[in-house]
Amino acid sequence: MRKAHFLGTKIRNLRKRNRLTMEDLSARCVKVNAESAPSVSYLSMIERGKRVPSEDVLEIIASVFQKNIDWFLDDMPEEEAIMPSKGSRGGINGMALEPNFLFSNEILQIAIPEMLSQTGTTGRQFAHLLIRAHQEHHQNHFPDLERAAESVGLKRLPLSLDDIIAITKNMGLTIKWFTKTPQLVLDGVGIDTHSVVTSFFEPPNQIYINQLMKSQPHRLKYDLAVHIGHCVLHDKDGMKNVMVAGRNEISPLQDHSIQSQSSNVDAQDILHAWRDFECSFFAGALLCPKVPFRQLLDRNGYEINSGKLVDVSESVAMRRMTAVSPYPHWHYFDAYAPGKLKAVYRGNGIPLPWGNMRLVQDPCQHWAVFRMINAPLTGTSSQISILNVGDEPRIYSCESINVQDFAGNRHVLCAGIDLNPAIEAQGKDALSLATDLKQACVANGGLSAIPKGIKSDLMSVAKILNINWVERGIENDARLICSRGAVCPRTPSCYS
Repeated sequence: MRKAHFLGTKIRNLRKRNRLTMEDLSARCVKVNAESAPSVSYLSMIERGKRVPSEDVLEIIASVFQKNIDWFLDDMPEEEAIMPSKGSRGGINGMALEPNFLFSNEILQIAIPEMLSQTGTTGRQFAHLLIRAHQEHHQNHFPDLERAAESVGLKRLPLSLDDIIAITKNMGLTIKWFTKTPQLVLDGVGIDTHSVVTSFFEPPNQIYINQLMKSQPHRLKYDLAVHIGHCVLHDKDGMKNVMVAGRNEISPLQDHSIQSQSSNVDAQDILHAWRDFECSFFAGALLCPKVPFRQLLDRNGYEINSGKLVDVSESVAMRRMTAVSPYPHWHYFDAYAPGKLKAVYRGNGIPLPWGNMRLVQDPCQHWAVFRMINAPLTGTSSQISILNVGDEPRIYSCESINVQDFAGNRHVLCAGIDLNPAIEAQGKDALSLATDLKQACVANGGLSAIPKGIKSDLMSVAKILNINWVERGIENDARLICSRGAVCPRTPSCYS
């Protein structure tokens, strides 16, 4: 322990490189050994060099970061800073807008409607594409919306249905029930037989709830949370907010949706779509406040069924994972057969397996989200995938589950992460490791047990991330996937 000159610095660098707060690290230590785990204040003193931890405490910290104790005590400073890059962002890579004058506001206002008209993209679809790009660029980090939800829910977890109803009444809102959706509401949203109106808001303060929602309180809680968000963020400004469950859903829908099925970009399309997103994000933050929910996920290894502990749906739990996790490189899909992506989030820049505005003719059927479409409604599926992004192979891990929406339609929810940044954070060569795993899969027709050395490195990363389904995926065969059949990496090609 006399060789502890760089111990505090190494622990601090490891913690920050893995994007953990001191509270996170203390909680991870408790999970390893509750009796000997260091407190937040003691960790702070260790990092600042004011305390040297006992061997028992250092063993716990070493276990969290999958390091040998000797690494902390080797008297060698690290060769390079291992702080995370503050300039990195999520989503797919952008392009340089040159020459700049062609991308002026005036030219774009002329060109965009023409482009949408020629491609058949509606103004509403374009609005949601803009918002998704904004969401992915910021990797689901919206502190203003989080604070607004916390000011209402006071960071309570869980919030019962009675709690949500009490908040609704405190907002001056009145709840009424309906058994048949008014025709004016149906005309406004233009739903089909695959969808059901679950609730709608009537100015100035009436929330109408479908009687069928009484049988599913976790869905009812979410609808009410969205309406509370509408009240808090937009002051009940007269918009008729309609919530619809089903495969045609863009939740929550507004009463202007039929009008917006043209390619004209109305300013209201952008405004209403942004408010849809804000209220939906607010609802998730109200039901699953960031810090308490993050701690819950941490205790339960980010299992999808963690949502049941706080009575929220799998969809809410999985979407909140992407926002509350200290690891920022997530993706999330909500997919309906035969080819509809109802919800997409790609904070890690993963290519789309389907277009969410149109069907793709040659989707790769080896994506977990495709294979789960016809799977039983019980259990989940973990998968390690290798996918070329640009010219480089990347390793992804995901967990998928087959569920039913309120209208009875089956769909697949999938949450996943890009493992390359996590591998690099541990000082490993992610590109080399991914290339070796890809070659192993190619040599076996696209599917391979993970080689022992690679498996050991991935298991170490999985334990540091503390995500159970990554470990389960590593025990299964790894799969080669592609963004489109035209770039199928398998030998022979699936599309030859």
